[in-house]
Amino acid sequence: MLSLIPVIAGSVRLAELSGDPEVTAANARFVASPLPVVLHVVSATLYTLVGAFQFSPNIRRRWPRWHRGAGRVLVVAGLTVAGSALWMAQFYPRIEGSGDLLYLFRMAFATAMVVSIVLAFVAIRRREIARHRAWMTRAYALGLGAGTQVFTLWIGGEIFGRTELSNALLMGTAWSINLVVAEWAIRRRPTHRRPARKQPARGARSVVATGRQHV
Repeated sequence: MLSLIPVIAGSVRLAELSGDPEVTAANARFVASPLPVVLHVVSATLYTLVGAFQFSPNIRRRWPRWHRGAGRVLVVAGLTVAGSALWMAQFYPRIEGSGDLLYLFRMAFATAMVVSIVLAFVAIRRREIARHRAWMTRAYALGLGAGTQVFTLWIGGEIFGRTELSNALLMGTAWSINLVVAEWAIRRRPTHRRPARKQPARGARSVVATGRQHV
């Protein structure tokens, strides 16, 4: 469900930009420079929808080649999502209600997403499967921040009002909630370790060896 919210919102934005939109304070930066937001929406759609299937044990087990191929695509898509978010936060003009705190949150969480994806890629190259899954879980949770923000801004806005500070804190809360849930999911996963092979007792080995000699 969370993955569908940014997809729907992004589709509406793309449909708006593909026509001849009326320029308003809310969309002027997108109309003036549409490429970053188009890259962000397209890559986020791919990342959130395809990424959801990467966490299915059945898919990983039955179609491992698909999992690996999709994973490579998602690394590029995820880095594009975070990279375009960093660019927009840095260079797009700020709209009313978007202050320094929200700017810092956007820069911090987008950077954290980049770091998580890079660490996940390094881990899988080293065949560290559990670490790879953990970092990709964190990266995916950060990528779903826009979906959670719909609820935090809606519920929190009704309780605390809609000010520059409350909007920033509620959006930061959404990313934080996703990370907390991701950490909970990571820690509750069972660790499958191969049981150590039992070595026969020293006395038993001696008896076996003696029996072989007599044979």
